Amino acid sequence: MSLPPGFLDELRNRLSITQVVGRKVIWDSRKSNQAKGDMWAPCPFHQEKSASFHVDDRKGFYYCFGCHAKGDAISFVQNTENMGFMEAIELLAREAGMQMPARDPQAAQKADQNQRLAAATEAAVGFFKLQLQTAAGAAARAYLEKRGLDAATLTRFEIGFAPPARQAGFGALTAKGIAAEDLIGAGLASRPDDGGAPYDAFRDRIIFPIRDARGRCIGFGGRAMAADARAKYLNSRETPLFDKGRALYNHGPAREAAGKGQPLIVAEGYMDVIALVKAGFEAAVAPLGTAVTEDQLRLMWRMADEPIIALDGDKAGIRAAMRLVDLALPLLEPGKTLRFCILPEGQDPDDLLKARGAEAMRALLEGAEPLVRMLWRRETEGQIFDSPERRAALDQRLRKCIARIPDQGLRRHYGEALADLRRALFRPPQQGQGPRQGRGDWRARGFAEAQTPLAETRNSALGSGTLGADDLRITLILATLCRYPALIATFEDDLERLDPAQPAYGALVDLLIATRASDAEALAAECGQSGLSETHESLRSMPHLRITPILIGPPDPEKARACLTEEFAKYHASRALAAEMTEALEDLENMAEGDSRLVRRLNHAVQTRHRAGRGATVQASGTVSEDTAALSKGLHALIEARVWEKKSR
Repeated sequence: MSLPPGFLDELRNRLSITQVVGRKVIWDSRKSNQAKGDMWAPCPFHQEKSASFHVDDRKGFYYCFGCHAKGDAISFVQNTENMGFMEAIELLAREAGMQMPARDPQAAQKADQNQRLAAATEAAVGFFKLQLQTAAGAAARAYLEKRGLDAATLTRFEIGFAPPARQAGFGALTAKGIAAEDLIGAGLASRPDDGGAPYDAFRDRIIFPIRDARGRCIGFGGRAMAADARAKYLNSRETPLFDKGRALYNHGPAREAAGKGQPLIVAEGYMDVIALVKAGFEAAVAPLGTAVTEDQLRLMWRMADEPIIALDGDKAGIRAAMRLVDLALPLLEPGKTLRFCILPEGQDPDDLLKARGAEAMRALLEGAEPLVRMLWRRETEGQIFDSPERRAALDQRLRKCIARIPDQGLRRHYGEALADLRRALFRPPQQGQGPRQGRGDWRARGFAEAQTPLAETRNSALGSGTLGADDLRITLILATLCRYPALIATFEDDLERLDPAQPAYGALVDLLIATRASDAEALAAECGQSGLSETHESLRSMPHLRITPILIGPPDPEKARACLTEEFAKYHASRALAAEMTEALEDLENMAEGDSRLVRRLNHAVQTRHRAGRGATVQASGTVSEDTAALSKGLHALIEARVWEKKSR
């Protein structure tokens, strides 16, 4: 069976040879560099102990320096699975999610046609380069010089010029023996509707050749010299060689530079890429006049795990970033993501490099925001969340977004990151101090300053002592840290995850994290200066704390440390169970009848909570303790009731 042209190229683009080979070998972590796709292992084709088998993920090939076996993902499957060529193709196509093509008796003719079209585009590259040096290209040369492109840059990117004459290119290329139909098929010429003589597709334009990952010229981009041109930039039309949604400008050189450790930068246009490369950022690519497509995103991830999207800071650039967030979410997987570098408004990379230099660009790239921040920014920026309904609407939007992420573990981490940002937004900063790095920048949008506890706060459930288990635990933790400030550094990460119900206690958490106090008296003074003295005093007056040994009598830092370790563990386990139950009950809508996975999830969460609370859930006989079994039984009953309710709708 003959395969259509481009099918094998697409298959190789979609598959990572590291994943294919990784099913049969154990990588040598000392020699391998996963970030660069440079992997080493003992050879699967002959017995050895040294890691002489090399896989280059970016080039898609393997080679053994011992037995000299070499090939690509297809030949590897053939040799390791004892398959024929078409069997290996079918197996890999299923893995890549590609439909096997129907038998095509004309595949050989199509392959021959593609070779002729590639020859036509290559001849056109030489023609356009030559025209840039003629008198007709003087204005184009002046423009390029004004943009800062020297002779070396023009040569490197093979920049040329299409003269304004209607048939200049067509006549010159046919005179060299290129068939008229091949020029039309390659998108270099068009035939008028009236059947007249073909005319050039590019006229009076600066020409940028577009090459694929293998270095073939597949099409062109042209910038108009005339100010009144209908399109400032024009790409080749779709041809058997050129699909602008599946190609990237500067693909091959950028892939090589990214393999050497340079960050992959995705800019908006040809001139941005050229400016970045000229400034030393050689792993730069651009989509071809359209928004980034799914195929282009996959091509980027083949080059680098975290491409940096460099966009203008204007409204159009922000909209493009947000569209890309939506495109990327269902395609994310562990280790594959995007970062966003939003440039100052009104500047593209070319403008920024000319105005402030390479160091300014590098600083912006190093500060690029992760995708989760862009998602949060889109859902919160410019909005006010001063009511439960608005906050609930925000929660609903965020849940819908992260539900599109296919990997369960990655989805959970996104949920945790967004929960941290949400707590930071809705918790007021402590009075008199600026926002803390990583949390306060978002929180400051919701609150101007921390509020002094009001009478309503002192008369609330928190002040009266009628608290839930988690609230009681939080007050014990805060009181202990107020008496033993030296332990704050030890439990800072745990303290960051506390989420008190009362704003006054949230402000106290912030103060504890930011404090430099060395003893309880100094901390009490800081509380007074921050307007939290009443909050600090209220901790001492709570009935369940007045009899706590580590808070009365002689100080005992070791007992306090043990107490905090236990209380934090109980708090985190309780919160995790609540979150798991909420998520699991939402999943009931999609749960199939008889599906036991949800039950196992809840049982695991229950037992984790019980271990934190009592130190042991499973008895010596291997049975679950009575209270844990009762809670599990109750969860089973709740699940059955919800399933019955769902079926009866």
